[in-house]
Amino acid sequence: MDLRFTAEQDAFRREARSWLAQNVPARPLPPMDTPDGFERHREWEGVLHEARWSVVSWPEAYGGRDVGLVEWLIFEEEYYRSGAPGRVNTNGISLLGPTLFAFGTPEQQDRFLPRMASGEEIWAQGWSEPDAGSDLAAISTRGVRDGEWFVLDGQKTWCSRGAWADWLFCIVRTDPTSERHTGLSYLLVPADSPGIERRPVGRLDGEPAFADVFFDCCRVHESNLLGGEGDGWSVAMATTSSERGLNLRAPGRFLAAADRLAGLCRESMAAGDERVDAGLVDEVVAALIGARAYRWQTYRTAARLEAGGLLGSASSMMKVFWSELDLELHATALRLLGSRGELVADAPGAVDGGSWLSGYLFALAGPIYAGTNEIQRNIIAERVLGLPRR
Repeated sequence: MDLRFTAEQDAFRREARSWLAQNVPARPLPPMDTPDGFERHREWEGVLHEARWSVVSWPEAYGGRDVGLVEWLIFEEEYYRSGAPGRVNTNGISLLGPTLFAFGTPEQQDRFLPRMASGEEIWAQGWSEPDAGSDLAAISTRGVRDGEWFVLDGQKTWCSRGAWADWLFCIVRTDPTSERHTGLSYLLVPADSPGIERRPVGRLDGEPAFADVFFDCCRVHESNLLGGEGDGWSVAMATTSSERGLNLRAPGRFLAAADRLAGLCRESMAAGDERVDAGLVDEVVAALIGARAYRWQTYRTAARLEAGGLLGSASSMMKVFWSELDLELHATALRLLGSRGELVADAPGAVDGGSWLSGYLFALAGPIYAGTNEIQRNIIAERVLGLPRR
């Protein structure tokens, strides 16, 4: 691939950087997993959408700029570089959005994509179940046909954004005689439907970033079926490619964090901090190298996709890499900070608003969500390296 950006791409970067410099809130928004913070982040999505920065790679008809994947990666680099707020509708824009483009009917695309882009409707992911976490094919939530309706009964757990979201995208078993990957269907469910109960689940920091969702005779119209009835596994696999590959974790996230880490290291060295020995400096350098390696690997993948290639099982390699990079990067920062790294956001003397500690706690989940890294390594071994199953 050509590692040089075009003049048009450089101009796109300058435009994005200028807009973000003028519009990113001067003060951090409240945490998005609180009622007030959720709505404040929804408002920010509207600001992005108004300037057509919310979904830059989408067609203009759905609020985008109709640019390519490379431009989207450029925007993500500038977005994280600017310190802009987290995106509360990542589940919709990054995961469900590409799936709707691939499998949705024109009516479904027109109904859901504009409201998704603007933040009017925020989405939660309803996949995992108490007895089916990494083993998605083992789900048991039922969707029984009743004329033009599906009647849902069962439970979903670890639903990201599930406490406050407006909609959920769910996989349910619509053929009661089916097993494993067959007989599953992909449904789009209004979160305020009768028969739904949501129970917030707190993270380590106490914020309800997840929810248990219970379905009790919840009726969902067939117009909200994404893909064909019984084709849920194929549709879901398209979503997982987005979840593990380019869409969920663009390299800009890690480039910005690695640069912040390097700055922290330089400050500590200038202050004569004795903890900053050669080993710790090597860890910082490894984080910088890892972030840049992931950047160029992602650009290479984007170039291949724009040329008509497929992501496929390579998404598993990307997921293992970014999740472990994120964890090690934040662990290095905490080792660098020592006892100061234990201070929470509102504590006197907290460094960077306690973001290194909260980032580390979040990164601990990285090797688990989007499919555990153990499962991803099995996929890499079998489908990328061609090794035999044992």
